[in-house]
Amino acid sequence: MTESEVGDKDFGTLSEPLRRELLAYCYRMLGSVDEAEEVVQDVFLDAWRAYGGFEGRSSLRTWLYRIATRACFKALEKSRRRPLPADLSAPQTDLDAVLGERAREVPWLQPIPDFLFTAAPADPATVVLERQTMRLALVGALQQLPPRQRAVLILRDVLQWRSTEVARLLEMTTAAVNSALQRARAQMPLSQDDLTEPAEPHQRALLNRYVAAFETADVDQLVAVLTEDARWEMPPIATWFQGRDTILAFLAGQMRVVGPATLVPACANGQPAFAVYAGGRDGVRHPHALHVLTLTTEGVGRIVAFQGSGLFPLFGL
Repeated sequence: MTESEVGDKDFGTLSEPLRRELLAYCYRMLGSVDEAEEVVQDVFLDAWRAYGGFEGRSSLRTWLYRIATRACFKALEKSRRRPLPADLSAPQTDLDAVLGERAREVPWLQPIPDFLFTAAPADPATVVLERQTMRLALVGALQQLPPRQRAVLILRDVLQWRSTEVARLLEMTTAAVNSALQRARAQMPLSQDDLTEPAEPHQRALLNRYVAAFETADVDQLVAVLTEDARWEMPPIATWFQGRDTILAFLAGQMRVVGPATLVPACANGQPAFAVYAGGRDGVRHPHALHVLTLTTEGVGRIVAFQGSGLFPLFGL
């Protein structure tokens, strides 16, 4: 085996265990699974090509994060921020208004399946933190920050890097890192999405009622499921609704049109999700939407119902 082949083997062995966490980092930065996977692929290719010159002045992990951060900054120069409907307008209150057309020109925030970022079983506290810091609302809020502040907040508050480590990675002074972190925290403290989820039996009961409501097209069953101030969003449709009564009135009309559905459980961003299959004229149920739910002790507080079948292959559906 040549020296080059030994180096290639060492790089693959040492770098592969870092792929999932780098994908999670790039996803938090970009808000898109597709873009994150593309960036990570390029990062590993660039790092493999440059591995012969890697002198070990930092750890391989730090070196890969440096390459990934630069790649994310470059990608963000070419793209707009990725919102959810609630980031763009006030909730719709007129139920007689016609829903807007699908805003396909908007680069919407994408959900990520749990199996892409969760690693082998680890310390329970680490698993909980990983899931909480991938929540859809949190990733969406991160997209509102300038790229460098976004990177500083993720590296310091999510990944728990020291300020001096972040400063070296981003080629900033420690004072500049601390200043950027302070500004980022002022705009979106991570605690804003620290929701207290219901205990497992209560959570299971909520989800069972949610499934039953859509599978029987019975909107009345949702009364005991949704919180009073719940949100219902439907990207790529920009229109969204807030408040249990408003949502129920909207869904009553929608369920009459769509009819009974079949819901298949999934997991996205560390949150419960369901692939919704609805009936067609041919009598066969087709991919209709992917619902990502935010649970609280009071009930389901937010549903982001990604319309269409576009995300189904990503989730293995």
